[in-house]
Amino acid sequence: MIHELKTRIESELEVKAYIQNLKYALNNGAKINFQAKRLVDENRDEKYTNQYTVDTLFPDEDPVAALRKELLTLSVEEYIQTVKDFRFPKRSEMREFGRVYNGKDDVYIKIRVELLGSYGNMTTFIMSFHFAEKPFFPEMFPYRKN
Repeated sequence: MIHELKTRIESELEVKAYIQNLKYALNNGAKINFQAKRLVDENRDEKYTNQYTVDTLFPDEDPVAALRKELLTLSVEEYIQTVKDFRFPKRSEMREFGRVYNGKDDVYIKIRVELLGSYGNMTTFIMSFHFAEKPFFPEMFPYRKN
């Protein structure tokens, strides 16, 4: 199956605005929809699944609370790219970020924020929050400062 994905790099200003909007939404009651179990994980090494990663990094925390806390600290330096999924043309773009935990564990983060319902209820869909299958390299991050 071919996934029709289009990637682009947003300007630093656009990414900063996105993060600011995300933080505003999260601080004002936005719901977090975390996909702990995903179809794509069925044939994947458990180490690279959302469930395993969250259980490993935040063993004594509520997963949604832990993820809310993590999303509230995302920075433009962690931005990788923006992805449009043409299978769902009406859905908003996804943003990909990368964060290093414990000085060595690369974690890939992919989120989509959607406005749902007529009352402006924001929902943040966390599609991916898992240990990276391939190590990060500096060129992946357009706004990372050395």
